[in-house]
Amino acid sequence: MKSKIVYLSFSSVCIFFVSGCTFLKPEVEPVPGKEVLPLPVESLTKVGGYQSGIFDDSAAEIVAYDSRSKRLFVTNSGQKALDILSLEDVTQPTKLHSVDLSPWGAPNSVAVHQGLVAVAVENINKQEKGLVLFLDIFGTELGMIDVGALPDMLCFSPDGLTLLVANEGEPNDSYDLDPEGSISVLDLSEGIGSLTVKHLVFSDIDPESLDPSVRIFGPKASVAQDLEPEYITFSVDGSTAWVTLQENNALAIVDVLSGEVRAIVGLGFKNHAFTKNGLDASNKDDAINIQSWPVKGMYLPDAIGSFSVEGETYLVTANEGDSRDYDGFSEEERVGKLSLDPETFPLAKDLQDNAALGRLKVTTTLGDTDGDGDFDELYSYGARSFSVWDSDGKRVYDSGDFLERKLAELLPNDFNSTNDENGSFDNRSDDKGPEPEGLVIGTINGTPILFLGLERIGGVMAFDLSHPAEPRFLSYVTSRDFTGKAEDGTAGDLGPEGMVFIPALNSPNGKNLLVVSFEVSGSIAVYEIN
Repeated sequence: MKSKIVYLSFSSVCIFFVSGCTFLKPEVEPVPGKEVLPLPVESLTKVGGYQSGIFDDSAAEIVAYDSRSKRLFVTNSGQKALDILSLEDVTQPTKLHSVDLSPWGAPNSVAVHQGLVAVAVENINKQEKGLVLFLDIFGTELGMIDVGALPDMLCFSPDGLTLLVANEGEPNDSYDLDPEGSISVLDLSEGIGSLTVKHLVFSDIDPESLDPSVRIFGPKASVAQDLEPEYITFSVDGSTAWVTLQENNALAIVDVLSGEVRAIVGLGFKNHAFTKNGLDASNKDDAINIQSWPVKGMYLPDAIGSFSVEGETYLVTANEGDSRDYDGFSEEERVGKLSLDPETFPLAKDLQDNAALGRLKVTTTLGDTDGDGDFDELYSYGARSFSVWDSDGKRVYDSGDFLERKLAELLPNDFNSTNDENGSFDNRSDDKGPEPEGLVIGTINGTPILFLGLERIGGVMAFDLSHPAEPRFLSYVTSRDFTGKAEDGTAGDLGPEGMVFIPALNSPNGKNLLVVSFEVSGSIAVYEIN
């Protein structure tokens, strides 16, 4: 019976059935000695949406918003285009036109600042230099400049005078061509016509100087080739930026003013053997089974955001996880196919059962600590969580197994579903679970609120970050219809990827809004924050 719930580390669970576009209001448990404050976000309600009609082809991946023109700019990678939508009527975003980017390549990211639109475009040959294309709000080309290989994300500084670009520099499929990852710093202070660019590379980094949790593991790769910048956030004053190095399990801290990488910070590992750090590790047990396992999770964050509390800057990461899986090199293997050290894992046969750890995907690049060919430790992809870090990259909070536990309560019949097929209960448990990927932080009545997108099962969770070491769950909303058929476009919004928070002051309807782009369904959803 697919909705059976097996908890080995929790004594009870409250079950709700949910379908369609639903707001799930949490129960706030009082903490002894603490006042239970009103929820700064009580619900998110979908008030409008846009459908591209394109399924599973990245037709709506990243979204940006211009408050002056009330327009949305949406990367449509499958069509190699940038779609421009009007948000004048939040209940019915309408497509105005598209900008054809096919002469240069495909868009990976878009950002806008006071009417200036910047688009990161990967080269037709992904291992060659990409570019940043500048447009006005009508899609008219204003200029372009070369950046590094595979520009994956770009971000304006708060004052709009600097644009940072994370150039991932992925290898080709045969892994015999691996360009260097880099960060491009574009100085816009003199305008588009006089912009300059500085490329920050990692060629001077001594691998021996790196924290052991920084993963440098590509075949024959230098540190510069192996580091792959993914996502960027700025400090409030724009002087510092933090860049996730996803595959490397690390952060780069950038001094924007001097144009230098100040530090590479390893993020360490999460011990899933600890209480409240459990996970559901099998997609073959036909049950929800969240428990502690002798596994270490690599954080491998995708999106990152920053916020301030009492003058201190904090970072939030969505710990999605990612592996290198190419024809020429793959680090992936299932626990059931590994040779486990008999002293460390005396019950290896039981652990490697498909209903236990046998199906869990882990890396083969870590874990053989004594070099004898068997595995003494197991390292899985992602932490199935979000984390709060201080400005130096020291972890101050991790959500543990909260995401999976909450989804087990709220969506027991569709727990750990995949994002392109309904009726896929437990499908992603052997991989990365719900896959927290995208995030945005908005401020509502002085309270920093995290909106966290769950790539696989879908939907967005909201958390109060006013106490960084103790974030408070507020709500979960999903506009996925688990009764529909994904390929027919009747399953609602699938695969949240990009998000933008629109404060009431800049909103077309005077309300706080969250706009989410959905990569699999090729759709945009507009949620009103109540």
